[in-house]
Amino acid sequence: MLDLVQRVVAGSIPALVLAGCSLASGNAGDGTQFTALPLIIAHRGGTGDAPENTLEAIRLSVEHRADVMWLSVQLSKDGVPVLYRPADLSALTDAKGPVSDYTAAELSLLNAGWSFRQGDAYPYRDRPVGIPTLRAALRAVPPTMPVILDMKALPAESQTQAVARVLDDEQAWSRVSIYSTEADYQQTFAAYPQAKLFESRDATRGRLVRVLLNQGCVDAPGEHAMSAFELHRALTVLEKFTLGEGQSDVQATLWTPATVACFRQKPDVRIVAIAVNNANDYQTAACLGIDAVLADSPSKMVPLKEGAVLPLRCERAAAAGGQ
Repeated sequence: MLDLVQRVVAGSIPALVLAGCSLASGNAGDGTQFTALPLIIAHRGGTGDAPENTLEAIRLSVEHRADVMWLSVQLSKDGVPVLYRPADLSALTDAKGPVSDYTAAELSLLNAGWSFRQGDAYPYRDRPVGIPTLRAALRAVPPTMPVILDMKALPAESQTQAVARVLDDEQAWSRVSIYSTEADYQQTFAAYPQAKLFESRDATRGRLVRVLLNQGCVDAPGEHAMSAFELHRALTVLEKFTLGEGQSDVQATLWTPATVACFRQKPDVRIVAIAVNNANDYQTAACLGIDAVLADSPSKMVPLKEGAVLPLRCERAAAAGGQ
């Protein structure tokens, strides 16, 4: 298991899952003490500080002391894994069309910072940053820093094979984990026994919803599993009935004492909370015992982690598995 989210919480996973803590040590209350904080994962290389998935973003996130790097991967026309997220180049660059319409060399000449905005300014329009290859990105990340690769394009098989070749060449399997919203990637990477895979998003979502709707924890992930989902997310609840259907839009909190307790039924389960970008949410994640948080701006979030005083003392919120 990759050590990207390894932590020690009072020596082990506590019997009680906790919330409502302060990021400073304290003596009041009878809460459990936490001796580690969630790691900071640089989302898309640090999309809040520089153009996402660029070597510039990687450089700044390393400079800002992020713990882990999260990078989005697609496949170029000539079969080279490159870093880019949206379906169309027009979303972020000065070009248009899918990544797969361009060679890696052509992509390197586009400006991946074209749409990056700071206040009213577009600072990278005068100093372009290209779309890098995965190989170049891995070489830019310190060898001791774990990397999470978010697979973004289909079909999965060809991209999986291309990424695997790069990881072989760079001897990078030991520091890389694979995530995707597409379950196809869990299947294609299963052919590589050295691959470290997050469980499918469908599996994580289904378990979270069942616990939150009081159906209980009936399918906890197996030991050594890695799971990632947003701390908060806008959801649509769809109800079907005889003469039609109705829907309700809700802003849901997915990681709670009950859901974390469910995921912690087996040993050595790692949990990543996605979209944690402020002090309140980082505090919540810390007191839930979350292993790592996916943050847009390491320059803002790393100081929160480094400024905390350990051990944290969190007040009891709910018994493990409590509904």
